[in-house]
Amino acid sequence: MLQAAEAIDAAEPQGLIAAAAGGDIAAFDGVYRQFAPRVYGLCLRLTGQREAAEDCTQDCFVAAWRALAGFEQRSRFSTWLHRIAVRSVLARRRGLRSEYEVAAPAAGLPDQADPASDGAPLDLERAIARLPAGARDVLVLVGIYGYSHLEASAMLGIAEGTSKAQLHRARALLAAALNLEHS
Repeated sequence: MLQAAEAIDAAEPQGLIAAAAGGDIAAFDGVYRQFAPRVYGLCLRLTGQREAAEDCTQDCFVAAWRALAGFEQRSRFSTWLHRIAVRSVLARRRGLRSEYEVAAPAAGLPDQADPASDGAPLDLERAIARLPAGARDVLVLVGIYGYSHLEASAMLGIAEGTSKAQLHRARALLAAALNLEHS
């Protein structure tokens, strides 16, 4: 997974990003088109809900547009954008806490797997969506997107040790959930 992330990051359009930072709306549209699917995927995995992921993706790009002129290129653009996306998800979660507590954990995920597959990828996505928020957040950032515990803890506003503990918890819960579903 990390190799795929590096390949995408290597293709970051520096000229397009610079033009967008200078206020070029067409360039920002190009940036949006390139990065929106990955940001949406991150938001979907963190929220477990399509509508919430769409809202968080939109919030992320609005915030990115406003802050783009201040992007200092100390990190990859995609990393900077993911931090904004994570903050959007966390802000939404804080503001709509009761909705997240009562919502079906797998809401928004397809009900049926691709008939050509054995259903395992969908089962994994559903199991991830059912994890408690803190464990899911760390699993998505560290386990799926390849961020270090230090980077994930900074994005989530938690201690690095908490990130490690949450990843351990997420893996244990995920293993138990997948074993129960296939027994």
